[in-house]
Amino acid sequence: MIVDVSKKILIVGLGLLGGSYARILKRFGFHISAITKEQSSIDYAIKENIIDEGSTEIDEKIIGEADLIIFALYPHVFVEWIEQNQSMFKSGALITDVTGVKRSIVYQIQDMLRPDVEFVAAHPMAGREVSGVENSTDKMFVGANYIVTPTDKNTPEAIQTCIELGRLLGFSNVTTLSPEEHDEMIGFLSQLTHCIAVTLMTCNDKENMEKFTGDSFRDLTRIARINDIMWSELFIANKDVLIQQMNMFMDKFAELKEMLEKDDVDGMRKMMRRSTERRALFDKK
Repeated sequence: MIVDVSKKILIVGLGLLGGSYARILKRFGFHISAITKEQSSIDYAIKENIIDEGSTEIDEKIIGEADLIIFALYPHVFVEWIEQNQSMFKSGALITDVTGVKRSIVYQIQDMLRPDVEFVAAHPMAGREVSGVENSTDKMFVGANYIVTPTDKNTPEAIQTCIELGRLLGFSNVTTLSPEEHDEMIGFLSQLTHCIAVTLMTCNDKENMEKFTGDSFRDLTRIARINDIMWSELFIANKDVLIQQMNMFMDKFAELKEMLEKDDVDGMRKMMRRSTERRALFDKK
């Protein structure tokens, strides 16, 4: 489906991710429309040729013409939007998303969705510490990972379309996981890391430290510049998994602390060597 440039794509939520999707897909020749809150975002996107048309209202014509709809909304807003507006979808439309949690929304939306519309969830593992369509870029997904999270309610054709979408957007690695597997992985790889960055950034309030820091602190706390509304919602939605991951981290941190207290240099060095080996696997090729 996605390779047919005659198909119309609607993006709901024209921010950083939605804008980046639009930039890339517009380059391939798709007709791109958008629905978003701010008129300034629509005006900017049209002026910069990121979209063909857009609205700040629930536009029945734009929604009804879309073959593929990409939702870039907070999880609870996404669920509410589907509940209130799915009657406007074209029969046979495919919808997907960029949401950072899956268990709490995928089954809920699939259960309420019209039988002639299909939802295949996906998660682009990419972002920046800025927001808004003005900061979107067609290079955002280079070297990044894209996770498709199908269920047994999805057809092979729709799953393949979402996989193809990830490749078209330029992701280096496109994989599939169940919603449960996704949330477990994301609890460790994304949510726990944000918890650590926030904690590190707030555990010492001594003044003027920014005048003395080196790159190691900046690198480790880059994601501490955080959207508190979105991330608190993501944390709560994946609370059980995240708490497990936090406990695992605290156990390992306590282990390192005990080695230090006991002057266990051999133990610390062994842990550091393991860390170095593991970190090499995460380097982008």
